[in-house]
This record gives sequence, C-alpha cells and structure tokens, in this order.
Amino acid sequence: MKYYVIAGEASGDLHGSNLIKELKKLDPNSEFRCWGGDLIEKQSNSLVKHYKDYSYMGFLEVFLNLKKIINNISLCKKDILMYRPDAIIYIDFPGFNLRIAKWAKSKNFINHFYISPQIWAWKQNRIKTIKRVVDEMYVILPFEKQFYKKLNYNVHYVGHPLLDAIKKLEINSIEKDKIIALLPGSRDQEISKILPIMIDSAKYFKEYKFVICAAPSKNKSYYKKYFNKESHSNIEIAENKTYEILSKSKAALVTSGTATLEAALKKTPQIVCYKSSWISYTIGKFLLRNLKFISLVNLILKKEAVKELIQNELNTANIVDELKLILNDKGRNRILKLYEELENLLDKQGASKDTANRIYKYHLESNS
Repeated sequence: MKYYVIAGEASGDLHGSNLIKELKKLDPNSEFRCWGGDLIEKQSNSLVKHYKDYSYMGFLEVFLNLKKIINNISLCKKDILMYRPDAIIYIDFPGFNLRIAKWAKSKNFINHFYISPQIWAWKQNRIKTIKRVVDEMYVILPFEKQFYKKLNYNVHYVGHPLLDAIKKLEINSIEKDKIIALLPGSRDQEISKILPIMIDSAKYFKEYKFVICAAPSKNKSYYKKYFNKESHSNIEIAENKTYEILSKSKAALVTSGTATLEAALKKTPQIVCYKSSWISYTIGKFLLRNLKFISLVNLILKKEAVKELIQNELNTANIVDELKLILNDKGRNRILKLYEELENLLDKQGASKDTANRIYKYHLESNS
C-alpha cells in the first residue's frame, strides 16, 4: 500500500514516525511519502518538506505567512495527485490538514486522522467538516471519545502515544539532580518570547544547572544568541536528550503543548510557560474563553495540577516564586501525587500499534 503522511511540528514528527514504523511491520511492501521532520524522514526515506518550513503558530504569524501557507497547500495537493496514495494519514496540525482532507475527499482519497483536532477547546463547528471528509478518526485523550459521541461521530480511542515513547520503568529509576530543564518550544516565535524570560530566572538559582533542551529542528548555535556564557555560567544546551534531561531534573519550565505531558510522565514538577504576540493572545483568549487551562496536564485532570504562567503573568519574578514552591518537598510531593492520577487516566498503551492495525485492517476489508 501507498501512504501519504502529513504532520506538523516536533510531536507530530515523533508520533508519525512511530506509526510508520508499525505500518511497515504489518505491510513490509508499504511505501510512504511524507510531510514532517527528521524522525519521519528516517522512517520513510521520502520527505516532501520539513515542518520547520511550513509550521506557523498564532494568528498574527499565520497572517504574516499566509502566502507561504497557500503555496504549501497548493504544493501538497499537486504532490498527492502525483503520488496517488491508497490512504492519506493526517497527524494533528488541523489548520493545514483539514484543508487538505476536504480537498482530498472531493478527489475520492481515503482520509485517516490520527490525533484529533482539539475541537473540544475551540472551533467545535469543525465537526461538520470532520464528519464529511474524515473516514476514520483516532483520538488519544481519554475524554475525547465521549465528546465525539455527544456529537454523533464515532471515533477510536487508541491511547496517548507518549506512553510508548516514554518507558515507565525508566521514569522512576533515575535520581533527580540539581538541574532545571528548560523546554521553550520548537517554533522561532515561541522561543524568542519565552526563552529569555526562562534564562533570566537562572541568576536566582546559582546552585542549579539550567539545561535548555534543544528542539529536534534546532542546533546548539541557534540558542547561544539568547545568553552570554560568562554572565550565565549555570546555563547549558543539550541536543537530542530531552527525556534524559527531564528524568534527571528537579523541576522544569515548559512551553505549553505535548512537552507538559512529557514532563509529567517523567515525574518532573513543572511550571507551564506561554507567551505570544498581543494580537494572537487577544484573539486566542476570546476563542478559548470557555477553557480553564491551556496545558494538557491540567486539561486532562480538570484541575490546576501545575501552575500556568500566561502572557503578562510570564515574568521572571513569578517564575522565581513558583520555582521555589515546587523545589521544596511539600510542593514537589503535591505535584507527584497528581501525576499519579494523570497516569491512571492515561492507562491505555500501544497507540501507534493500535492505530496502524486499524488503518491496515480498514484497507484490507475495503479491498476484500
């Protein structure tokens, strides 16, 4: 079978690569053509474009890059027509992927969507498009199946793929060192607004080593412009070691997203940090006005397990105060107890394998 896979940003690249790996086990003769990152390229050997060249975050950033986005959508459509896949697999990245899926369905392609758009947070009217153009939807959060059921749309709950990417035995086996992990996101817009504030807090914790976990699409040199080694002697940069650093860290400063779950599954107390352009924040705040939290940890637990510092609240003074709270035993133990609750909710493992089996079976039955 021929598969066309479209993923955006680092988490989609990780989960897409694992899905491709499982599909190749089921179908050794399978062929792939993909949009994604280094991990997907390694598994597929056929990358049309890297996500760092087409993934944009925030309303202002999307507006400023609208011409590039339109050109990428056009390129993707032409490439799909040229490749003629048996199945198209969309991994998260709904702004781009739903536009392609809508067009692809009009051309009679089969659409599989892995990792649902977060329509429970905003743009619930997307359900109309999803019902019309997505043949099979695979969701990874425990409450999503019931949510879609209320909207009269059947989905498959496959569990969260991070449970496979992060080995449970490894989580508790490493002693925590005097390290504070910094995960400032993967996009330039995120890093430029968030990392300088994270770095500024390091001067108040000289006894700790602050380690910037480089995003897969960035190298060490990219981060060096944000600090001076002489005045920031306790700051280091680590490439391709995010899970290892999280395992060893006493605490973490984490940009909202999949990384909040990664820190939780690594049993690392965290502060969630988020800042965007004023325009993007204002529009987002209006659209997400019914959402109490932005981090997956708090959304899944339906309560504030970890502190969220958003926009103007994200400043050095607040980071310092919150770090002091989670570095002491009382604050640390409170968060670790809540992390146990989270793991109990995310108890379904084998997401990549389950999704691959369902996709492969769907096409076997369709062709029989």
